[in-house]
Amino acid sequence: MSESQNSMAVVSQRDNGKLAVWVFLGGEVVFFATLILVFIWYRLQNWTTYGEFTSHLSIPLIAVNTFVLIASSYMVVRSLEAIREGNATGLRNNMIVVIVLGAIFLGGQAFEWTTLFREGVGIASTFGTPFFTVTGIHGTHVFVGLIWAVVVLVNNRRGAFTEHDHRGMELFGLYWHFVDIVWIVLFTVIYLI
Repeated sequence: MSESQNSMAVVSQRDNGKLAVWVFLGGEVVFFATLILVFIWYRLQNWTTYGEFTSHLSIPLIAVNTFVLIASSYMVVRSLEAIREGNATGLRNNMIVVIVLGAIFLGGQAFEWTTLFREGVGIASTFGTPFFTVTGIHGTHVFVGLIWAVVVLVNNRRGAFTEHDHRGMELFGLYWHFVDIVWIVLFTVIYLI
C-alpha cells in the first residue's frame, strides 16, 4: 500500500468515530422524541390537572439551571477553540468549568426533585411518571457527559490532544451540545408551554 493510500485510510478511520457518534445521536433523537411525545400525550389526556402539576414546578430555578447548561455548552466551544490553537491549558481550564456547571445543573435538578417529593408529587402520580422519567433520563445523560468530560481532562493531561488531533474533544462536544439541545426542548415543553 502506498503512503498516500495509507494516509487516506487513516483519514477515513478518523471519520468513522464521528460518524458513529452521529449515528448514536440519531438514535438518541428518536428515543427522546418518543419520551417527549409520551409526556405531551399524558398532558393532553389530563389537561385539567396539568395546571395543578405545574404549580409545583419552579420556573425561575429551572430557568437558571437552563442558563447553567447553556453556559456549559459555551465552555465546551471554548475548550475546542483552545485546543485547536494548541492551548492544552485552555482546554483544561474550560473543561473544569464545564464539569462544575454540569454538576450545578444536576444539583439544581436534584433540588427540584426533592422539592416535588416533599410537595407530594410522586413518581407514580399522573404527571410524576412521565416527568421523572424524561428528566431523569436526561439527567443520566448529563451525568454520563460529566464522566466523559473527566476522561477528556485525563486524556488532555496525557497529551492526547493537539492542535492537529483533537477529535476526542470534538466527539465529546457533539454529545454535550446534543444533551443541551434536548434540555432546551424539555424546558420549553414541560415548563413554558
